Amino acid sequence: MSECDVCGKQENMPYQCGHCGGTYCAEHRLPEAHDCPGLDNWNDPQGVFDSGFDDSVDGGSSGGSGGVADRFGVNTGPGGIMGYFRGNMTYVFLAVMAITFVAQRIVVAFVAAGALPPATYRSLFVLHPDNILYVWTWVTAIFSHGGLFHILGNAIVIYFFGRLAEQQMGSKTFTLFFLGSGMLAGLGQVGLQFVQGGPAYGVLGASGAALAILGFVTVLNPDLTVYLYFLIPVPIWAITGFYAIISIAGSLSPQGAGLLGGNIAHTAHLVGLVIGLWYGRRVKDRARIPNQIQFGGRGPGGPGGPGGPGGRGPF
Repeated sequence: MSECDVCGKQENMPYQCGHCGGTYCAEHRLPEAHDCPGLDNWNDPQGVFDSGFDDSVDGGSSGGSGGVADRFGVNTGPGGIMGYFRGNMTYVFLAVMAITFVAQRIVVAFVAAGALPPATYRSLFVLHPDNILYVWTWVTAIFSHGGLFHILGNAIVIYFFGRLAEQQMGSKTFTLFFLGSGMLAGLGQVGLQFVQGGPAYGVLGASGAALAILGFVTVLNPDLTVYLYFLIPVPIWAITGFYAIISIAGSLSPQGAGLLGGNIAHTAHLVGLVIGLWYGRRVKDRARIPNQIQFGGRGPGGPGGPGGPGGRGPF
């Protein structure tokens, strides 16, 4: 059961607005019926209500966007290849994380067998103070993880909250937000090591981007109920506050890592969280997050993509 954001009516099969993310009954499901902020922001310069990779609402008969992609013959319309990415970049990033995790295991196996030099792994997957000029690691380190529990923890946050953030930002902005926060989080951790001196540690993982998403969603709806361990209802602001306290305490420790739970890049977490809170404040008046997380249903993606037909139910 879900509650309509307008009249409070309980619905077994609620409707979720693709423009504002709200949950509504049949009477208020249309944007015009619930005063959807998306109606007034189709041309907003910040791209908050951009539905994806299209540069215009009217795709024309070819289904393209009329933008840069069309000049290269790439169809970004609903039936084109790029149509699968509209509204689905959350799942794309999760897939890249999984592929990168497998690639890490393969490289480790080749290094152990002597087929690759020992430094290969770090030069490909780890953002490290000693190879800071390997600019590709600024990106690959976001999708690389140190172990199964590491990637699962980040994937859970990205899966459940990334879709909410992507609906508000649009896929283009969400892509830049995810990659930008992930890179700045890693560089922030490495930068702190330069300032503090001492042993140099590498950083990898999508935790900075995941906490940026968490911070963004928290600002838009701090009372969003999250079921901790799928059992305990907790407001999202409490979870974000917990992470903020640990990240600040860890960043102030002598090495900026290692406090309260081992070799953790606390500064990277803090940088990501601050970016999410900052951007959430920028768009707070133009976006909204539902009071309940839902999964499944029909998304804005291309045919057969992750946003295609499926079940709907409360998380």
